[in-house]
Amino acid sequence: MGSFTSGLQDAAAAAPVRPGMFDACQVGVVLRAVLFVEAVVAVGAMFGAARPSDWVLRFAILTGGFLPATLAWLIVACGLKKYLNRLRTRGQWLAGIALGGVAGLYGCGLLYWMGLLQPALWWASAASGALMSAVLMAGLFWRARARMPAETTARLAELQSRIRPHFLFNTLNSAIALVRAEPLKAEAVLEDLSELFRSALADPAESVTLGQEITLARRYLAIEEIRFGERLRVEWSLDPLASEARLPPLLLQPLVENAIRHGVEPSASGAQVKISTVRRAGTVVIKVTNSSPSGVGERGHGLALANVRDRLLLLHDVQARFQTVFRDGVFQVRMEIPA
Repeated sequence: MGSFTSGLQDAAAAAPVRPGMFDACQVGVVLRAVLFVEAVVAVGAMFGAARPSDWVLRFAILTGGFLPATLAWLIVACGLKKYLNRLRTRGQWLAGIALGGVAGLYGCGLLYWMGLLQPALWWASAASGALMSAVLMAGLFWRARARMPAETTARLAELQSRIRPHFLFNTLNSAIALVRAEPLKAEAVLEDLSELFRSALADPAESVTLGQEITLARRYLAIEEIRFGERLRVEWSLDPLASEARLPPLLLQPLVENAIRHGVEPSASGAQVKISTVRRAGTVVIKVTNSSPSGVGERGHGLALANVRDRLLLLHDVQARFQTVFRDGVFQVRMEIPA
């Protein structure tokens, strides 16, 4: 139990993590930023345009400056993400707005060099770039806040959703029953429980590898196999090439727990739980499947699945897919994430 105690101490001493705002490498962020800038340019081009043809011309000219400037901002923010996220929140805001001003000057310079903007509106371009950058930074800021709760109360609520109290009591009862008959197995159960709590109480990270999540899920299933015995039948089908894919921490274990709760627990004969991963080109597909011999079992509220889906989309945005299906007595969760 020493490792469990040290895990609690590490969690208690952990300082709040400051959310990083420069998450400009996501495809979804790039698309939204470009669409936002183009919408602003389209509205701005309406001023002074007497005819639709004038609007189209002005819109095309302004796009020639604003679009490269926006892409330059995103490329620099993505490339320097590691260093910019180390700044304090105020420093990140200032860096992003200053970068927007420079990007505005860059766009103005392109139009001036091509002879499409005479005279060059340097100050106006820098101000508009800084303003648009501030709006984009606001969106990234709230996205970061949603991804990584900073308040202690939010972290405690998240912890409660990760490990249910009755699971803890059942595990301890199983360990107590094994102490005299099989002390080595009892020690293994407590070590697995310790690692689960260490992971749940650890300082929240942005992402972990799929291999790490699989290791944690194996520990969880090892505990549940002591409780359910032959009623729990686990099948693994893992692709080694998929193990380095990134996903939010403690994402796989709640899906496996959900499969046991609604597949194994309600059935006297038990059920089969299958976890599979496969890498296809630039995508990794993860499936968690459980049979329900006695029907769908106790119908839940879908909170665990909704939490997993939301956290997955916050990390990978439009590059992630999350689907659930129940057919012929089999329930399956299917996820797609970037490789």
